[in-house]
Amino acid sequence: MKKIAAILIALTLLSLPLAGCGAQAEPETEGISVVATVFAPYDFARQLVGDRGEVTLLLPPGSETHSYEPSPKDIIEIQNCDVFIYVGGESDAWVQTVLEGVDNPDLRVVTLMDCVELLHEETVEGMQTERHGHDHDEEDEDEEELDEHVWTSPRNAARICRKLCDTFSAADSAHAAQYAQRCGDYVEQLDRLDAEFQDVVENAARKTVVFADRFPLRYFADAYGLDYYAAYPGCADAAEPSAATVAFLIDKVRTEGCL
Repeated sequence: MKKIAAILIALTLLSLPLAGCGAQAEPETEGISVVATVFAPYDFARQLVGDRGEVTLLLPPGSETHSYEPSPKDIIEIQNCDVFIYVGGESDAWVQTVLEGVDNPDLRVVTLMDCVELLHEETVEGMQTERHGHDHDEEDEDEEELDEHVWTSPRNAARICRKLCDTFSAADSAHAAQYAQRCGDYVEQLDRLDAEFQDVVENAARKTVVFADRFPLRYFADAYGLDYYAAYPGCADAAEPSAATVAFLIDKVRTEGCL
């Protein structure tokens, strides 16, 4: 009986500090809720929000944005969040339909393509003009499509982050200073990255990029004065390059002395 009593006393004593900690713990504070369609804005938002809330990535990695259809769960995520971030453009055509049905007057929406100066896709030498897996007809040839990969330039990424910071601060004004601090720190990193890219390009023996698929780096190439060759413009989808295109790109790699 003495041993049993000793064990019970020991267990009671061990439980006291845990009970004390539980009594002193502050209730968990709800933070800002952010939903982003694709990884780039999702990652920017994570950097700025930190532990002040929850950031959700809507499209699973590797998803094809052109054919994406939101599930009921996705729509609920958008309905209930404080800030919704999407790219804009043809790939996000489904977003407008969803937003029209959302009943949340406090929802703030950030469109990345509204944050920067936009560039059109261009067809460079040797590039096939198929987009979304289909050949253009004559009418399509006269239409210019905006490149949606606006975040690939560090300078654009900094502009986007500043816009996100302003939006998060408006949605959660009590912690605006924290968002501003985290944004400032992250933009400093982007500025250093920009300077490093500039230095590499200025001292490079070659200033040409050869890309074997669709070219998503239009803004990056423009920022640093790079020439490029690729199989398709930035939004080509489910397309396979012809033998002539493959041969052209191989010749360009050889000409640039990369082999």
